[in-house]
Amino acid sequence: MRTFAIGDIHGGLKALIQVLNKLELKDGDKIIFMGDYVDGWSESAQVIQFLMDLSQKFDCIFIKGNHDVWCENWLRKSSDVNPSWYIHGGKETIESYEGFSEDEKKLHLNFFQNLPLYHLDDDNRLFLHAGFTSLHGVEKEKFPELFYLDRSLWEMLLVMDRSIPKDSIFYPKRLQHYKEIYIGHTPTTNYDESSPINIESVWNIDTGAAFKGKITGINIDTKAYFQSDNLPSLYPDEKGRN
Repeated sequence: MRTFAIGDIHGGLKALIQVLNKLELKDGDKIIFMGDYVDGWSESAQVIQFLMDLSQKFDCIFIKGNHDVWCENWLRKSSDVNPSWYIHGGKETIESYEGFSEDEKKLHLNFFQNLPLYHLDDDNRLFLHAGFTSLHGVEKEKFPELFYLDRSLWEMLLVMDRSIPKDSIFYPKRLQHYKEIYIGHTPTTNYDESSPINIESVWNIDTGAAFKGKITGINIDTKAYFQSDNLPSLYPDEKGRN
């Protein structure tokens, strides 16, 4: 059995299919999706339908991202259009639902409502969209919305002194609880990197699909990763979130 983690998708169904084809999935494989399935490119509703269908064939875990929360709110109450969400991909998501019946929208709402905020596997590897702040680990986090909003975990890693021994009292406590941590949310392309970035035990696999980057899938055991084409080349007549 192989386990893959797939980074932020943002409505890029064509890119997602490219990555899945490269993974050459087999019976028994598990796929952990890191959230932000919608908002950006024109196929957000189609991505959700595709993922729901995929979960009937493979063992899939779908983690909730911040954009998924905003889409969920809109599906629950169509008049609830967060202005910030609308200009950061929400408009394209709303348009992608044209032609979907009310019953289909209810199924998608149910999908969003049942998304976990994090996943901890049997090997003590943590998967979540953004981060957490509790020094005692995710189970002690007092503000669950930080699982899909926090950037402090990643920003800490960017500036930390990596020469600090792991058994030092100065080594970050948040990193001491888990064998590995996988996140999305903050594109690696923000740092001029088109591939996943690994710092200490943390892997950031959001490679900028919402903007001008790619979707990435990574084998969490071998660390081999597979990427789509850049999203603007697959949707040449669209802007995404650029």
